[in-house]
Amino acid sequence: MNSQPRLIRAGTFLSALGLLAALLGGCKKAEKPPAAEIHAITREFLTAMKAAAQADVSSELSATDQDPSSFDVINVTIRADSSSSSQEILARLLRAMNSVATRRRLSRDDPLESREGTLYAYRRAGSVTHKVHFHELMETGSHEAPPSEQGEGARLAIVIDDLGNDRAAADAIFALQCPITISVLPNHPRSIEIAQEAHRRGYQIMLHLPMESIGNERPEAQELRPGMSAAEVSALVDNLLQAVPDVAGVNNHQGSQSTADAALMDELMPVLRERNLFYVDSRTTAATVAYDAAQRIGVRSGFRNVPFLDDIAEVGAVRKQLQLALRDARKKGDAIAIGHPHPATLQALREVLPEAKLQGVRLVFVSEVVH
Repeated sequence: MNSQPRLIRAGTFLSALGLLAALLGGCKKAEKPPAAEIHAITREFLTAMKAAAQADVSSELSATDQDPSSFDVINVTIRADSSSSSQEILARLLRAMNSVATRRRLSRDDPLESREGTLYAYRRAGSVTHKVHFHELMETGSHEAPPSEQGEGARLAIVIDDLGNDRAAADAIFALQCPITISVLPNHPRSIEIAQEAHRRGYQIMLHLPMESIGNERPEAQELRPGMSAAEVSALVDNLLQAVPDVAGVNNHQGSQSTADAALMDELMPVLRERNLFYVDSRTTAATVAYDAAQRIGVRSGFRNVPFLDDIAEVGAVRKQLQLALRDARKKGDAIAIGHPHPATLQALREVLPEAKLQGVRLVFVSEVVH
């Protein structure tokens, strides 16, 4: 006689468990979308912005399922005209993006403002899915910062070496819309093209002068070597300057052997002085005498005084080095940092550079910090 009540109680208990499972399933926490969905949202953002206002829009589909912290990057260059101010255009673009974000269940962080532009981050479930950088069109033809900003606070000059092969890497630097100095290797497939485009856009260009290294791993076809005469040094420099037009200065590519040779540096520096070029010592060896030679002979010069940005070419490591460079710039007043056009370096630059002004550091071309 008691079997039926027990069956009823058991059934009631199982029903309750089912209801609880359904409730828990309905309350499941939202997760960061997979990379394919993030890329699809990026394309929707681009379509909406292009329909909303006149702007140059580009994207990098950087999110991957393997890296939970990765996200897509969108760069937007706003071109104000007589009918609309940059703020009006920005407002239209944000409204267009907000409609996509709402439909796709994304939230938007408060903006981060800097001299380089405005950064917005979009998230789902607390994880960043997109970072959108808005820039106003940078004036071309000038290598100096606006007079109103001269001499204000700490200054950091960033040099990106080894340009000359990859036009896409150069375009990624241009898209940052920051005063980054590019150092171009001579006689590479895209050397002249990249240098000319950089000059057209108002960027500062350096000749990445090949010099002999200890062991001389992967030497360039032409490079500065100990034992060269003054005439040979002059002819080599002139030849390489023809291969990289519109340069304002020089820094060494490799060169642990050459920059430690006092006689060779004493031959090089008068050549640079006569051509009104500054020199930056990349300091690829602690035994370098290049900066001392430049100062003694009267060449405007400087040297890398913070660690290389990308000895470890991983986004997190480069981000850390950039933060150290900003810190050292505040501490020293002026700093010169050097990196390379690795994808990880470019990604870290996109993430960190908008924070520079907020940290009291002004980004400048190298010509502003050599003396």
